[in-house]
Amino acid sequence: MVKAIVGANWGDEGKGKITDMLAQQSDVVIRFQGGANAGHTIICDYGKFSLHLLPSGVFYPHTTNIIGNGVALNVNSLVKELKHLADGGVPTPNLLISERAQILMPYHVLFDAYEEERLGGKAFGSTKSGIAPFYSDKYAKNGIQVADLTDPQRLRTRLDYVCQLKNVMLEHLYHKPLLDVDALYDELMAAREIILPYIADTTTFIHNAIREGKTILLEGQLGSMKDPDLGIYPFTTSSHTVAGFGCVGACIPPHELKDIICVTKAYSSSVGSHAEPFVCEITGTEGEELRRRGGDAGEYGATTGRPRRVGWFDAVATKYGCAVQGATEVALTCLDVLGYLDEIKVVVGYEIDGEVTDIFPVPARLGRAKPVYATLPGWKSDVRGCTDYDALPEQAKAYVDFLEQQIGFPITMVSTGPKRSEMTHRAAKL
Repeated sequence: MVKAIVGANWGDEGKGKITDMLAQQSDVVIRFQGGANAGHTIICDYGKFSLHLLPSGVFYPHTTNIIGNGVALNVNSLVKELKHLADGGVPTPNLLISERAQILMPYHVLFDAYEEERLGGKAFGSTKSGIAPFYSDKYAKNGIQVADLTDPQRLRTRLDYVCQLKNVMLEHLYHKPLLDVDALYDELMAAREIILPYIADTTTFIHNAIREGKTILLEGQLGSMKDPDLGIYPFTTSSHTVAGFGCVGACIPPHELKDIICVTKAYSSSVGSHAEPFVCEITGTEGEELRRRGGDAGEYGATTGRPRRVGWFDAVATKYGCAVQGATEVALTCLDVLGYLDEIKVVVGYEIDGEVTDIFPVPARLGRAKPVYATLPGWKSDVRGCTDYDALPEQAKAYVDFLEQQIGFPITMVSTGPKRSEMTHRAAKL
């Protein structure tokens, strides 16, 4: 059986915890898109870890972890993560890297930073991890596949061609130093020695696993709002963040994807640019208090450390996010964070040009949207660590019931803390 765990919102929903929890019952865990530009924070028996490229199943010895063909592979980041695990006492994980994955090159990081610098105040809030230049090259057919590392002559030919193009832009657009093709070639040859043991024909491996009835978990990065087609374009990432792309980025037959778990927080957060529309945002001291209390150590990006924007639960955005993911069930995280509030607001509609709607609009209209709120009573108690849903305060359960009705998708899991064990299970009412 194939399951996918994906984000309903702007990313940072707590997918790492859910993936880590379900990986215990999985044979294979696959990252199918994105790169080291976002992270999943996991608290497990070994301690606290931030993963950026490695799948969240790396803490289980029985799990095969795959970096799929849809991933932007930053070799240096991967090496650091493997060392991070080893230093934390985690046994060496079972890891396979798709030979069809492409390598995020050092110049991708440079071009990402140069473009944000050029844009100035109109920058997109990139993590400067090289993601947009990487995917631009991939779809312009200027990328370097992992398999190219096994053919030095082909690799050198590819590098000569790409560097010729890049150096024109560096000289005439960005006015920066030119690329040294010899140095790049040597760097890739060194990278080859590191990742060669992990390179595999993951397509055949995955299809064999399906035929053998293995349990396969697809792990998505970021969330629906960051998808370049279905999200808040252009304030998006450059890979597709929806579960359907797992069929491409991990090479899964579409009819095999049976369960799509969409993760959303009990409130909203986003690490994106302040130019990005964020209808539900809370600012000032109220927003700072939620940011301080949020997550495990406050709402700050796992990759960048940047303070996240925070807001009330946005039912309009979440209903849309679950719909485009094709959610079969929803996991609600961080319910424990809201225990300090007397009242809790929920965005139930958007007012745009004098009309109220509960349909999430295209980006061209989203910037004019104003929130329409419903207000619910808080539960004024600490529910962190609760593992029995029925033991939650009635106001907390009423809040979850209300969210479920607003988004129209069954909420089956409610998290009460960052640890793997801090989870309750709920019978959906839809």
